Amino acid sequence: MAVFNYKALGKDGVVSNGEITATDRPDAIRILSQRGLQPVNIKEVSNSKSVDKGESSTKRPPTKGSNKAVGKTTKDIARDTNGLLRLKRAEVVLFTEELSEMLGAGLQLEPALKSMEMREELGSLKDVSREVRQYVRDGNSFSNALRKVSDSFGPLYCSLAAAGEASGALDTILKRQAHYLKTLQELQSKVTLALIYPAFLMVAGVGVGIIFVTKLIPQLTGLISSTPGGKVPFAARILIGVSDFFHQWWLVILLVIVGGALVFKAWKDAESNRLTWDRTKLKLPLVGAVIESRFYVQFLETLSNLVGNGLPLLRALELSRDATQNLYIKEHMDKVIEMVGDGRSFSRALISSGIFPPLLIDMVSVGEKTGKIDESLRRAANRYDTELGNSLARVMQLIMPIMLIIMALLIGTMLFLMFTVILQTVQNLGGR
Repeated sequence: MAVFNYKALGKDGVVSNGEITATDRPDAIRILSQRGLQPVNIKEVSNSKSVDKGESSTKRPPTKGSNKAVGKTTKDIARDTNGLLRLKRAEVVLFTEELSEMLGAGLQLEPALKSMEMREELGSLKDVSREVRQYVRDGNSFSNALRKVSDSFGPLYCSLAAAGEASGALDTILKRQAHYLKTLQELQSKVTLALIYPAFLMVAGVGVGIIFVTKLIPQLTGLISSTPGGKVPFAARILIGVSDFFHQWWLVILLVIVGGALVFKAWKDAESNRLTWDRTKLKLPLVGAVIESRFYVQFLETLSNLVGNGLPLLRALELSRDATQNLYIKEHMDKVIEMVGDGRSFSRALISSGIFPPLLIDMVSVGEKTGKIDESLRRAANRYDTELGNSLARVMQLIMPIMLIIMALLIGTMLFLMFTVILQTVQNLGGR
């Protein structure tokens, strides 16, 4: 028999520590599950000689057979260069929804993953559930298991999962994350549909322009040039000059555009420039308001869940900060945490940070005075969720007019030049 130190999460969200005697690690996990505890960390502290003598394979849990099963079922699943699973956004959303519903129904994490693993209709998500469950059974936290299985979940997702584990509200946070991912998916679909018509206009306009510049205009100018005393119109010279320029330098222009895009990507991805880029994103027209509103919703929802489930405010702020990906906002969150840690009120700390709007601060202040800060945070989250929806709607409403205006200017300018050429050509021929 072996003795294990364990850290486990109970059904009520309380974290407990202790020792347990079991034959091996999987047996310890089974005993804890029977007690209604979800293992977070299990470490072997001692082992008897008889066990060492009779069973030399207990240093690691006997998951060899299950690993074979995983290898057999996941060999055709797409993986990146690091061997991690690659998932589509729709698959991440489905995994999150299914798991949050099972946890909300009262299942523990490991049985919920086991149930998803056995469901045929989930397809490739069965393999995700299997691998995550293996890591959880080995004593890893759920958030750490997600990081080891797939990069498709992302740092934000894993940070929120860690916050949910710490607060005992994993099902609630996963449900909100599923809503957020579905919102992004719907927004992407709406943007794609909204851009189809302008894209068609752009392709048609460019096609017509190419035909005019390469066929019609050269024929007209050739006719004018062959006429004694005929002069090529100024508009025609502009179109032909532009056409010749792109014909001669198109490869250089393409390389410059691609090179500029790569340089910009390298610049914004550099660790030294991330703070500047994150600050710039918040100032972009339309997009900045959406990013800002999304942060408020995520911050308020996460914080209200953590505080509502009994976590101290300072620890809840630290977890909320870890779930924030914008470095500029995270820098201000550090100041808020430092001030709250020094004994200042939460609302005063938010005022001093300089990035939170007065309405949000007022709602937090009311919660502090009434002693119901979690309810105030949830009301503020709902308000800014509505504001986020309005910001997204404004972006969608402005995409089509902006694209149509740009296309009208481009095509209108081209048509004006081409018709000017035709009229001047007709006038020159008529004068002859």
